[in-house]
Amino acid sequence: MSRTRRWAAEGPDYTLLALVAALTVTGLVFVYSASFVIGLAQFGDSHRFIVRQGAWALLGAALLLTMLRFDYHRLRRLAAPLMGVTLLLLLAVLALGNEAGGAQRWVSAGPLSFQPAEFAKLSVIVYLAAWLSSRGESLRSFEHGLAPFIVIISAIGLLLMLQPDFGTTAIILAITLTMFWVAGATLVQMGALLVSGTVVVISLALIEGYRMERLAAFFNAEADPLGHGFQTLQSLIALGNGGVTGLGLGASRGKFFYVPESHTDGIFAIIGEELGIVATGAVLLLFVTLMLRGYQVARRAPDQFGFLLATGITTWLTVQALVNIGGITRVIPLTGVPLPFLSYGGSALAAVMLAAGVLAGISRHAKVRESRREAAREERQGARVAGEARR
Repeated sequence: MSRTRRWAAEGPDYTLLALVAALTVTGLVFVYSASFVIGLAQFGDSHRFIVRQGAWALLGAALLLTMLRFDYHRLRRLAAPLMGVTLLLLLAVLALGNEAGGAQRWVSAGPLSFQPAEFAKLSVIVYLAAWLSSRGESLRSFEHGLAPFIVIISAIGLLLMLQPDFGTTAIILAITLTMFWVAGATLVQMGALLVSGTVVVISLALIEGYRMERLAAFFNAEADPLGHGFQTLQSLIALGNGGVTGLGLGASRGKFFYVPESHTDGIFAIIGEELGIVATGAVLLLFVTLMLRGYQVARRAPDQFGFLLATGITTWLTVQALVNIGGITRVIPLTGVPLPFLSYGGSALAAVMLAAGVLAGISRHAKVRESRREAAREERQGARVAGEARR
């Protein structure tokens, strides 16, 4: 028992927390480096963006520490209310939200402005984890599994596409499909979802003109280097300028209005230009390690709800990082999603840190469970040794 108590006192997965801290600090450094030019030019304040990002990072740290001590099992009872609030906020965006860049994604309350879609990802994960873990074998049926799942995801996807927010919709689709699969869906169900999902995604991409422009930029950016292909080509030029070791911290040329959204969606290009492939490789390594630790937390979770919750959060962080980096490096078309922990964006940073806190909280329970198993094994071994000694 003393060993069990010692393990329980050790707390969460500290490697996971160290990864989150390293990514967040790296993000703060490069948000300042990438944003001081635009801050000075547009607002006369080179510190405007880093001050705001720092404030959101402090809020995110508070949320992370709160969820670290919070019993994640209580989220199961809060799943439906959280989803209800999320739906109301997404409706509020459409009715009262602020429009910027042709999209209506922000809600303002006084000086505070945030994107409900960023927190919707975690709400959907919590709700689906609770719903899927309660289905049991009925999940494999059409009327109790596939049909309700399609209705749930369609409702969220419709509200997001009305903003429009194709990137977040695609990420939520990837998260929910992964959760549905690991929860026990059949191959027939997954095949039907993948085929229908592919048709829907392609249709949505073809409907809006700007999405077609992004596809054109992906396949042939060189045909319009000052128009549709500008962001793609300038991101690649910035990465190429950095070479192996980079131009030096703060020495990026791309942030001088060459790389669009250099402090938000394009921050990976600035990292590569200033510190080279050494830094971009390190960032990739951090995300890969975070993914492995996250799925390890899921594997060791003490129940199905914790398993699905950790799987959903880890998939979210992994897929969003891959989508952002893939767009910057021209592996996939640009989608306009931020790089988790690194890109400027207060609500995005707070949301991923909140999710990381939930994941770390699950790891605390997993360690307690494993320590009890280890203690039980030691007690059985001790009893067996004592029995042999008596004989």
